[in-house]
Amino acid sequence: MTVLCAPTKLDPPIASFLARHGQAAAQVSALPGDASARRYFRLTDTGLLLMDDRTDPVGFAAFLRLARHLSSLGLSAPRVVGVDPAVGLALIEDFGTATYGNLLTSGHDETELYELAIDALVHLHSQPTAIEVTVPAYDRPVLLEEVSRFSHWFVPAFRPDLDATVFDARFSRLWDTAFAPLDGQLNALVLRDFHIDNLMLLTDRQGVARCGLLDFQDGVRGAGEYDLMSLLQDARRDLAPGLEQAMLDRYLTAIPDRCGSKDEILHRYHLLAAQRHTRLAGQFLRLCKRDGKPGYLAFMPRVMRQMQTALAAANLYDITDFIDQTLPGWRDAGPAFSRMNT
Repeated sequence: MTVLCAPTKLDPPIASFLARHGQAAAQVSALPGDASARRYFRLTDTGLLLMDDRTDPVGFAAFLRLARHLSSLGLSAPRVVGVDPAVGLALIEDFGTATYGNLLTSGHDETELYELAIDALVHLHSQPTAIEVTVPAYDRPVLLEEVSRFSHWFVPAFRPDLDATVFDARFSRLWDTAFAPLDGQLNALVLRDFHIDNLMLLTDRQGVARCGLLDFQDGVRGAGEYDLMSLLQDARRDLAPGLEQAMLDRYLTAIPDRCGSKDEILHRYHLLAAQRHTRLAGQFLRLCKRDGKPGYLAFMPRVMRQMQTALAAANLYDITDFIDQTLPGWRDAGPAFSRMNT
């Protein structure tokens, strides 16, 4: 939500919505999209964005609900200043263009940004009322469904001669056993997309409120280590050497004891990392083949490396052995898939 495009010709529902909220004369420019159908437009010189989420009423309602909830916790989510749920349109606060991604590209201090994000997560995970909001459970059935995307999209792309359903039956049983340490861990509000493209530096605010939060409408109730891992094992970029460990130490030092021992937190961290990277290895291929969005294949080499590292760190040797035996050569498949995008 950071790069301006050319002024946009508005369709009638948007034009009518803006007129009803006193913005009929605003200059409106579309912002680049992502993997979802949700669209954003900047209203120049108004401090406002238009959010168009007409295809997902559930996600639209969740955004409004979670924006209010996160703000009540002392975190910075965009303020909603106008809304029409019937058509899925909202006017929200514009946090500007200082995303973590833009700042890092321009040479901003990496450690400073990540420390702020870690402090925001510690704040979120330390609030007993954080889970007092209506969100879905990120439980074992959901985790299993997600990891099966590897079976149904990566496997056919890598080994079209293999029966993906047969592969998935064994694959899912192994993961079902692996997820046991996550039972009973639905004790945190997980924002799901806690990474550099959805974090902003708000220099006019203080403390953890300086970390602006975007795209949290897919929030769930689950293990807090998911967002920690999403930040520190980003599919989009490599962190400076030693930074991941330094940020893990910062989190472990500050997080309340009720969240578990350091060993328990780290095991869940690596387990969820293995799940996420495995899911993304399938999901990026799904985005390419089903949704016509091949750009995500550029991240496949990194995701494949991260998947292997996380499987080892979580001691998921049975899963690794099964993939090695069934998909020989899979470890080196990332570069080939990334070239599909060229």
